[in-house]
Amino acid sequence: MAWTLGSEQLPDLARGAAILGTGGGGDPRIGRLLVEQAIRANAPVTVLDPDEVDDDAFVIPTAMMGAPTVMVEKIARGTEALAALRALESHLGRRADATMPVECGGMNSMIPLVVAARAGLPVVDADGMGRAFPELQMETFFVYGVPGSPMSVAGERDETVVIDTGADSRRMEWLARGVTIRMGGASHIAEYSMSGADVKRTAVPRTLSLGLALGRAVREAREAHADPVDALRTALAATIYTHLRVLFRGKVVDVERRTVEGFARGTVRFTSFEGDSRLEITFQNEHLVAVVDGEVRCTVPDLICVLEDDTAEPITTEGLRYGQRVTVVGISTPDLMRTPEALAVFGPACFGLDVPFRPVEELVEESSGTVRLR
Repeated sequence: MAWTLGSEQLPDLARGAAILGTGGGGDPRIGRLLVEQAIRANAPVTVLDPDEVDDDAFVIPTAMMGAPTVMVEKIARGTEALAALRALESHLGRRADATMPVECGGMNSMIPLVVAARAGLPVVDADGMGRAFPELQMETFFVYGVPGSPMSVAGERDETVVIDTGADSRRMEWLARGVTIRMGGASHIAEYSMSGADVKRTAVPRTLSLGLALGRAVREAREAHADPVDALRTALAATIYTHLRVLFRGKVVDVERRTVEGFARGTVRFTSFEGDSRLEITFQNEHLVAVVDGEVRCTVPDLICVLEDDTAEPITTEGLRYGQRVTVVGISTPDLMRTPEALAVFGPACFGLDVPFRPVEELVEESSGTVRLR
């Protein structure tokens, strides 16, 4: 059922989207402010359930592209994503009936809302990653047969570039990454144009609703002086994400982070509060693998989320700092992201990780707030 998203819901959505972003997807606070500005100047946004989208509707997803470390210093003015949409519409000779997120994490849950408010379009409650990933081909859209190109890339100086690589979405990513670097490390994009029937077949459904529900669950738990991680676990249990496992509790002792080739890459290390256990997370925009005392406890495509220990507020990769006290959780991804076809596109090997994928609920058993490793 369609619903209306207003400014008052954005703090909860931003928080939940940052959790689903598994450290990446861009700064949700910046995205929230851009949406607030667009709604204030135009109107609230209509959100469509994917089942309500006509099969022959024309949907163009929109997003921001680049390294999160750049995005926090090079803040968008708010018109770039709409420029990317208009450039692709012009190239294709057809106007979009709706837009949609390409990923449900961080800022990139917000960019389509900015476009929708400015263009008077609805947003489809679905996305192509079910989390955030660093590369454009890492989409369920691509896994299940929707080509990413032609796509458009828009910069802050009103420049636009159209890239058409046919069905080769990996080459599309490579070219778009180069364009984005030359636009200063951050750009806005429109890609994976598709029919409503393709949305239903290939998208991860209702992730905007999920982000809103997760953010609300954390806030309400705080207000009730309850455990926000338990609230997250309860909120997820009835969804296609199902499992939450606490992987580690401790503090940040080292962050190695660099911006290279259009990505934020690095490693963050933690020590337990008792000081006798260690966690290391490797990231490329998003968290990729969590290793506790030499043993893998969670890996892509499952979500690795670093939360403030007392509030469960999500911490992005660019926001990690020495001394932060955290709870690190793993969240299971939906089944359509765990198929052999999906793992061939965004499983561990696609990031150069020499580890097999095993579901987080098989790696870690949790009972009564304690972590038991299998």
